[in-house]
Amino acid sequence: MANSKKLIVVVGPTAVGKTTVAIELAKHFQCEILSADSRQFYKEMSIGTAKPTAEEMDDVPHHFVNNLSIEDDYSAGIFEREALDKLDELYKANDYAILVGGSGLFINALCEGLDDIPKASEKTREQLNNELATKGLAYIQNRVQEVDPEFYATVDINNTRRLTRALEVFETSGNTLSSYQNTPKPVRNFDCIWIGLDMPREVLYDRINHRVDSMMEAGLLDEVAKLEKHKDLNPLKTVGYQEFYTTHEVEKTSEESINQLGVAINLVKRNSRRYAKRQLTWFRRNKNITWFKPQETEDIINSVKRHRTL
Repeated sequence: MANSKKLIVVVGPTAVGKTTVAIELAKHFQCEILSADSRQFYKEMSIGTAKPTAEEMDDVPHHFVNNLSIEDDYSAGIFEREALDKLDELYKANDYAILVGGSGLFINALCEGLDDIPKASEKTREQLNNELATKGLAYIQNRVQEVDPEFYATVDINNTRRLTRALEVFETSGNTLSSYQNTPKPVRNFDCIWIGLDMPREVLYDRINHRVDSMMEAGLLDEVAKLEKHKDLNPLKTVGYQEFYTTHEVEKTSEESINQLGVAINLVKRNSRRYAKRQLTWFRRNKNITWFKPQETEDIINSVKRHRTL
């Protein structure tokens, strides 16, 4: 039997226009938005994470945006518990709520529950961190690709925490992280209505490139410089930040530094395009998603209404 409470889940690759569509849906169904963008949680990271504007958040209430500091210890499991509590609260006033974002792990945590993934020992974690420090990111990436290609195909390969976590699970249990993510899920007291957004690849890539240019004009380099002392924290080991820390000395203005800046910007664009491709790989596996172009808002609303009557 269908649940009366509905969670409209808006997913898709970076820069496809999820925020705009989510706000339009929230206005139509007079409901609130939960963010499942794991980078938008952090209040110190704004320009490089393409957060909703202050005006957009004033227009429609958003939850799980700017709710953490980059120094906070946070996980998909904590998000699952907090988001379920928030939905219980929202559903007292409305049958609808919206979840929007591109972080597949956090979306699945709320919609389907997390798997009972084994914890690694401190010794294993320390050993993997030492390998990362001494042998480099490429070595860790290659190991994950070898032991868990299914997980590797969908993860942000610049996210060292996610990569080492996959190796922790494999070293601890002998099983892949993806195998745990494919186990039966708990029952929720709401139904998910899955909405996917996509567009022709060349158009999406142009949007990504333009977004990076807009971020630079909005002051991304200043934000990167301000956070440089925290660059080893996990939230900053992500596309849009790490490229500057590894290729460019953000305080210098020499000709060499300007050339390095150009390299860093191009890497952000390239890595963002690659991340978008991995996001689509992840979401394409979910056969419950109905796919739309971002401008097809009316069709999306009608699709949600049809789900309501099923």
